[in-house]
Amino acid sequence: MNRVPRNYKTALAAFVVVLTAGVSSAIAQDTVRYTGTTLSNVDYHHGQLSPAMGVHNIQILRANREQPDESNGNGWTYNHAPMIAYWNNTFYLHYLSNPVGEHVPPGQTLLKTSKDGYSWTKPVILFPPYKVPDGFKKEGREGVSKNLMAVMHQRMGFFVSKKQRLLTLAYYGVAMDAKDDPNDGKGIGRAVREIHKDGSFGPIYFIRNNSSWDQKKSTYPFYTKSKDKGFVAACNELLANPLMMQQWVEEADRNDALIPIKKAYKAFSYYHLPDGRVVGLWKHALTTTITEGKPWPQSASRAPGFVNSNAKIWGQRTSDGKYATVYNPSEYRWPLALSVSTNGLEYTNLLLVNGEVSPMRYGGNYKSYGPQYIRGILEGNGVPPDHNMWLAYSMNKEDIWVCKIPVPIVDKAPQQANDIFNNLPDQKELVLWNTFSPLWAPVQVQKEADGVKYLLLKDKDPYDYAKAERMIPATKKLLAEFDITAGQNSYGRLDVEFQDKKGTPFARLTFDSTGQAIFKAGARDKGIMKYEAGKKYTFQVTLNTENRACTINVNGKDVVNGIAFSPVAVIERVVFRTGGVRRFPDIDTPADQTYDLPQAGIPVTEAKYQISFLKTKAL
Repeated sequence: MNRVPRNYKTALAAFVVVLTAGVSSAIAQDTVRYTGTTLSNVDYHHGQLSPAMGVHNIQILRANREQPDESNGNGWTYNHAPMIAYWNNTFYLHYLSNPVGEHVPPGQTLLKTSKDGYSWTKPVILFPPYKVPDGFKKEGREGVSKNLMAVMHQRMGFFVSKKQRLLTLAYYGVAMDAKDDPNDGKGIGRAVREIHKDGSFGPIYFIRNNSSWDQKKSTYPFYTKSKDKGFVAACNELLANPLMMQQWVEEADRNDALIPIKKAYKAFSYYHLPDGRVVGLWKHALTTTITEGKPWPQSASRAPGFVNSNAKIWGQRTSDGKYATVYNPSEYRWPLALSVSTNGLEYTNLLLVNGEVSPMRYGGNYKSYGPQYIRGILEGNGVPPDHNMWLAYSMNKEDIWVCKIPVPIVDKAPQQANDIFNNLPDQKELVLWNTFSPLWAPVQVQKEADGVKYLLLKDKDPYDYAKAERMIPATKKLLAEFDITAGQNSYGRLDVEFQDKKGTPFARLTFDSTGQAIFKAGARDKGIMKYEAGKKYTFQVTLNTENRACTINVNGKDVVNGIAFSPVAVIERVVFRTGGVRRFPDIDTPADQTYDLPQAGIPVTEAKYQISFLKTKAL
């Protein structure tokens, strides 16, 4: 027997190691990956992440069981899975809704529209509840349907055809009980209808039924029965697009010939690279690259470096030619964050989009805490005129939010604040501010009775708050000047905090509900003055992170000469917030909330705070 010399074997092994490393490197370079060093800390709702500058989070639906007309009109408190498009100079957003919890019927899909992304219409029913025929049996589940309604579950919302016909879609699934899966390929089918430019809707049709469904029992006809040839052509165009079809995989038959990758990957999103390839993304940060016109890869792999659990991840090319992914970078559904890439494959940073977890007001089946199920405007579904990113998500599977992320995405303030709101252009006053704006605690700039524009923080929400924050350059010695006029002094709360980039507070000033202005002096608060409703107070706050010194001057009088309660290296954020710090839920909170919060749909007396300017200066 011939023997290979030991030194040759050693050299061959070394060559194999180098070759394997080269192949692995090539594979890594050809897939989506995160190479940054920033990770989120889920002990904090904000993950200790630095924000992307100028992000506006806007609540557009607040679930309300006690006052149904304030929400959907029916008091349903499970609202989830929003999809968004821009067409006909209008934002379109649809979401699915159940009375209490996920997979518990009946279900329906509703539509809201907006011209500017900030003010939205009341929801209208787009796809109404659907009766499952009595006697229906579902393969693999016990029981027979009796007075059972379908539930809705869809990963795709809109499609704009080449001839500018706007189709909207939803899926009717069957859940025989609260733990059954309506997107198991054994439901009724996917429905479609057209949205016309005048705002009216076309008839509802089925565009694809599950093979186990008896079409003779369908409430709606098949789309080919439509006499509108343009509508039928738009449906056929949709069915011929594999990227569109891949979004249907969970609800479709498991052997549906239209679906390119039939594995149980969830919530497909995608974008194109300059060379024509397509990057696909799924839950758990699964990814693959696709070459259109060629056979699709049949397996995806986890994107190296990405942290993402069983919540959606969104990816898109931004208007400046870069790329962004938006997702929950943890095993929980908080925080909501984004990463940026210059080439669509290598993502190098992690920035905060929304670090708030509003209290879940209504418990329910499979309701998860946090801002989640993020979706943006899919390629081909429109480009807003401001060329910013517009995204939709749900909070706690209960409320519906949108957010605007300015493009280009900026992670540091270019200069100190010099924001006199009355001197800033209309509709541009808050472009450098990050806002968290619930419907009952809005953040807005508005002209008041004196003819002057103010930053207004209002709050009548018994459980949530308004927040406006201004990023500034990293500063060790800071002078901050601003004014506050409280509309009341016997209720409400306003915190002013100075924070580092991770959201760690250095110093805090509070206008409390008893007419006291308070400085947080460690474990004990220090009352510094009484404040009056309707009176303007001008503050000069001098901070020094090196010795933790803090002095506060109000209307020309020194009222504080103290020590900041929490050390930071530098100050990078000034925050105004109409409520105290919240830390619930945390990583040990049970996943399922089975209780409701009392009087969650009843507003409290509205508190109001006016701020006419904020100026900061490095000393």
